[in-house]
Amino acid sequence: MRYFEDIAVGDRFTGGPLTVEAAEIVAYAEKFDPQPFHLDAEAAKDTLFRGLAASGWHTAGMTMRMIVGSNAELAGGYVGMGVDQIGWPRPTRPGDVLRIEMEVLEARRSVKRPHQGVLRVKTTTFNQNDEVVQTMIANLLAPGRPT
Repeated sequence: MRYFEDIAVGDRFTGGPLTVEAAEIVAYAEKFDPQPFHLDAEAAKDTLFRGLAASGWHTAGMTMRMIVGSNAELAGGYVGMGVDQIGWPRPTRPGDVLRIEMEVLEARRSVKRPHQGVLRVKTTTFNQNDEVVQTMIANLLAPGRPT
């Protein structure tokens, strides 16, 4: 694991791949976001998406899976403090193969907890065509190196 002191502005991390399955899109939507364009490929043809599309929140969950699964350096001690910005410029579709790129935008020592730091990180999720399906800027509480 990398500690706060090991991270610098401009550091980059990657993750993935993760393949999106139609059944997972539908299962997620049935439980959390039951809209026609997430639930039924046939019904989705007559919507804005013109086909089955993953919920943006499902895409966010898959992004988190890639962050934790592929970036052991940033897992197991970093805690999310909130998201400043999230967007889904294009839909995530069945069969998409996702990957992420992360960049550290800011790094500052915590005033209240000087043994920790706060990182502001931009994560971009791409599909197999290098099209952006999600952007997110989040703040992470990073553990400092034990003394």
